[in-house]
Amino acid sequence: MGCRMVIPQLIEHKRDGHALAPEQWAELIAEYTAGRVPDYQMSALLMAIVWRGLTPEELAALTDAMLASGDRLHFDGYSVPRVDKHSTGGVGDKVSLLLAPMVACCGVAVPMMSGRGLGHTGGTLDKLESIPGFRTGLSLREARAQVERLGCVMLGQTPEIAPADKRLYALRDVTATVESIPLISASIMSKKLAEGLNGLVLDVKTGSGAFLPDPATAIELARTMIGLGEVRGCPTVALLTAMDRPLGRACGNALEMEESIEGLRGDGPADLMEVTYALGAEMLVLVGAARDLAEARQRLEKAVTSGEAIERFARMVEAQGGNPAVVEDPGILPQAQAVEVYRAPASGIVAAVEPRRIGRAITDLGGGRRTVEDTVDLSVGFVITVKPGDAVKAGEPIASIFAKDAAGIATGEAALQEAIEIGRTGRLTPLITHRITARGVETMPERS
Repeated sequence: MGCRMVIPQLIEHKRDGHALAPEQWAELIAEYTAGRVPDYQMSALLMAIVWRGLTPEELAALTDAMLASGDRLHFDGYSVPRVDKHSTGGVGDKVSLLLAPMVACCGVAVPMMSGRGLGHTGGTLDKLESIPGFRTGLSLREARAQVERLGCVMLGQTPEIAPADKRLYALRDVTATVESIPLISASIMSKKLAEGLNGLVLDVKTGSGAFLPDPATAIELARTMIGLGEVRGCPTVALLTAMDRPLGRACGNALEMEESIEGLRGDGPADLMEVTYALGAEMLVLVGAARDLAEARQRLEKAVTSGEAIERFARMVEAQGGNPAVVEDPGILPQAQAVEVYRAPASGIVAAVEPRRIGRAITDLGGGRRTVEDTVDLSVGFVITVKPGDAVKAGEPIASIFAKDAAGIATGEAALQEAIEIGRTGRLTPLITHRITARGVETMPERS
């Protein structure tokens, strides 16, 4: 191809607002995956996409090229319906950790491929790896075998699945090119379409802590991904959920893992459980495992109250090399060296708990990544016990800071002072605002 000679022209073409042809995308992604296009050139192209976008034809070509860059998870001869869920990312969003075992208890297979922390948001893989010994780097062969045995697997993006996306995902995180509907859509759907799914449910976050805070833009992202799925034989549904405050109480890898275990026991925070049940119900209905959302929710609730969900989670942990005793003793998880209670600086109503500031603070504490090579401190983070609309009194404990030293405690206190706003009024916005399908957009009845 002489690809190196034409890459600057391709970048220039995209920068100036023109479309690249499908065969150009196919060749470009193949060359990048092979290591013949350097990161600095791909970074320039990514920024051009952020500024100029992609036509529908370009988006389809990019998604297909990324999907074709690797292998797929094949389920030939396996008749159990397969469904997955993907979140666009948020602070305190540990829903995946609950959903995989819960849905698997309802006779549906969940081959769940997840990512690491991206920007100010946490990653499911980092949370799972807070369990000593837990192995997320499974091969496709291992993943299929575990799905057939347990009904669920939670793995990282294997070298075989969309390797082009694996490189691009890491590059976007460190080049400020995350917030792009075409890039987000192609990244998510190239991985999900490689999982051999019969259905996909999307949790598209909106609000100040989301990658795409504006609801209209979040709906556009949902519709874009739904279109990619439907055309490729993977029925897709999306819920728009609130990320103008953290989800649940725990924010930080090991802390969120502990809260997830509480949720699987039926003791999780109300907002976390509401989002989890809503998404899980959509998963079951989408692949015909329940007649309607009400029946699906009942089945999920029974999986939790019967103890089957936590037992399935423990079996999954053991199967993937982790210590299953974590479900009985969360003290096995990494423990912060310094812990401090944060008290309300004034009396009043909580006006805001700003998730983006909390997410950045977790990175400042060492619990997130600034570069691809960064090592994550899995023990640090926050447990925040108030939501917008809550009344508080000066001096009342409203959060806890988990850090590695006194300097981290000071960093955490400064972040909470900025993130938690106390005033005269405050209101909890609805938790789930819209349901989007191939047929259109439905506004949900208001439930906070």
